Amino acid sequence: MGAGTLGGMTVLVTGATGNIGRKVVDHLLGSGVSDIRALTTDPARAGLPEGVETAVGYLGRPETLPAALEGVDAMYLAPLPKTAEEVLGLARDAGVTRLVALSGGAHWQELADTVAASGIPAAQLGPGEFLENFAGWAGQIARTGTVREPYPDAAAAPIGMDDIARTAAVLLADWKSDHAGRMFPITGPATLTRAEIAEQIGVGIGREVRYEKCDRAEAEERLKATMGDYGVWYLDLIASSVDHPQQANALVEELTGVPAASVAEWARANAGLFS
Repeated sequence: MGAGTLGGMTVLVTGATGNIGRKVVDHLLGSGVSDIRALTTDPARAGLPEGVETAVGYLGRPETLPAALEGVDAMYLAPLPKTAEEVLGLARDAGVTRLVALSGGAHWQELADTVAASGIPAAQLGPGEFLENFAGWAGQIARTGTVREPYPDAAAAPIGMDDIARTAAVLLADWKSDHAGRMFPITGPATLTRAEIAEQIGVGIGREVRYEKCDRAEAEERLKATMGDYGVWYLDLIASSVDHPQQANALVEELTGVPAASVAEWARANAGLFS
């Protein structure tokens, strides 16, 4: 793994039972990192792999963290902006010497600035939309084979949570000095419109998926049940990418040696969602 390998050092994974943090644990183990401490509020129910140490604590309650940080050299920081400054201060005082934070993207600038100002050498990950967001289409696709949304030409390069976690684990396990101070705007392999994403989900699951444009009010009503007021924000975000599409890059492959999964690959691996 190189000069920066975490041999004999402890890495703390915060949010270790969350959607991304849990995958970071698995990828660290796959990278040969053996001294992993997982932060969780309930170790008995965490279901973490054998050999992974658990520490009781929660980023939202910084007073629970000093014991978890004891002896830690490297840390994966899950995004929780409201306590980030205090958490990072505790990590710095505990002697953490490297940090990988999921903190980037245009809507997380305050968190990214907090990480950059922490005094800890930090690499930050700034993904755009998650592939997992398109699981929200599953009901429509299963019932009708059609996605109804108001912005067919909105475009992004969505990335899967597993690829985010894999990239974080590689940065931690094979740290290089030039990682510090960098924001890595990782993406999926291609920029696609919403209509093209629906088509590629169809490719992945082996049946046609159509995209039909609807009005904004219909989309808001559909999202209200599952997302509440957040649905309005989400639709605003989609609308903004009509004129400002996210451009795909190959950072995941450059950093890890393996390309990020495509929409079709993700859909194929999660076909049960759409049946």
